[in-house]
Amino acid sequence: MKNSYIKDITFYVPEKILTNDDLSKMMDTSDEWIKTRTGIEKRHTTGDTNMGPADLAVEASNKLLEKIGMDKSQIDFVVFATSTPDYYVPGSGALFQEKMGLENIGVLDIRQGCSGFTYALSVADKFIKTETYKNILVIGAEVQTTQLDYDDEGRGTAVLFGDGAAACLLTGTDEKKGILSAHLHSDGKYIN
Repeated sequence: MKNSYIKDITFYVPEKILTNDDLSKMMDTSDEWIKTRTGIEKRHTTGDTNMGPADLAVEASNKLLEKIGMDKSQIDFVVFATSTPDYYVPGSGALFQEKMGLENIGVLDIRQGCSGFTYALSVADKFIKTETYKNILVIGAEVQTTQLDYDDEGRGTAVLFGDGAAACLLTGTDEKKGILSAHLHSDGKYIN
């Protein structure tokens, strides 16, 4: 059985910045309040560009492929994790596939919130270990800032989130390296 390992990983964030001072003009908060509770000073945002998670993922993926010197035709499968899809249907994975020009490969969307990228890696790991696919592009992309409540009611979450994407290539090896195992757990009773 093959082992799977992360060959490389990159990220992309939009250029526009939303600072804590910007947020203090929209809600009852301050730079000090946010920093002491979260450590966050600024976050990246798509702003009014109409960029979605698939667009951010394309930027991160192109950066990754260039970094490792790999042609996109060598990608066998995509696992795309987001809790903020471009559309409800089809998922962002299909939109990403079209924007990247990846023809005739499967895509799988994972909507598991904050742990989505971990779930995506676990799924991709199993496909590599069973030798179903050789090179899997694993994406985590979010556009949170367009969905947040920027007033006093929403300050508990609006100060936390920004927009961005990460892309990694998971591939197989016969060497004793890589992902040893993955164990996923969830407990829905804490939703409320």
